[in-house]
Amino acid sequence: MNPAAIGRVDLVGGGPGPIDLMTLRAWRLLMRADVVVMDRLGPTDVRAHLAASVEVIDVGKLPGHHPVPQEEINAILVDRARAGKRVVRLKGGDPFVFGRGGEELTACVAAGIPVDVVPGITSAVAVPEAAGIPVTHRGVASAVHIVNGQSEMTPATLTALGDDGVTTVILMGVGALPRLVSDALRAGVPADRPVAIVERGHHTDQRTTRTSLGAVVLEAGRIGVRNPAVIVVGEVARTGMLLPDLLAAGSRSGGTSL
Repeated sequence: MNPAAIGRVDLVGGGPGPIDLMTLRAWRLLMRADVVVMDRLGPTDVRAHLAASVEVIDVGKLPGHHPVPQEEINAILVDRARAGKRVVRLKGGDPFVFGRGGEELTACVAAGIPVDVVPGITSAVAVPEAAGIPVTHRGVASAVHIVNGQSEMTPATLTALGDDGVTTVILMGVGALPRLVSDALRAGVPADRPVAIVERGHHTDQRTTRTSLGAVVLEAGRIGVRNPAVIVVGEVARTGMLLPDLLAAGSRSGGTSL
């Protein structure tokens, strides 16, 4: 393999969705890319700004449906870079926060492909923030525990949920919400622990629902909570904790715009 002919791969975090929340480095790499390998979430509107010559490959996953397996995504990155292309792997959020960026980095390194990682704003912080919910707040929460909702509940997560000073942020957890809540309540987590669900954070149709751990399953079913959504469990999600009570309570139907 001729080293001069090898391209490169940049694993780019695109943030929670809006283009103007991307980093300048992410934008610069996208504007220079020959190939963009895209997820379903994140700044998908960037497609309209790419040159017509850019090859765009959609590898987006839906809950329970992964049409392009991770091994195939790895192979696409390596294949295009070996052909001398500048490849941007554009992800929602940050590549290393439940983005499988580590697996893609390892695949590129193993194949001898130059690779770099560009951080993005993770939805674990940005989406609650869009609803006026800080994941830490002096005197309220001094630690954050981030969970993949599709995984089994671990002792560490149960401990975090039971700690008044910890905010637990659950990503990809809408489908598993009944199981997660049942496990938490069975472990003794208080039923009145505040919960907020923020759907489609940073989009015009954002919706925030504030409730409690004991009531969240019924409430989510009643209003039809759907992905993409971030679930926040902890005192920072309490109605009126940061925003005025009226504004926070009204966020259920329309989202809170700051």
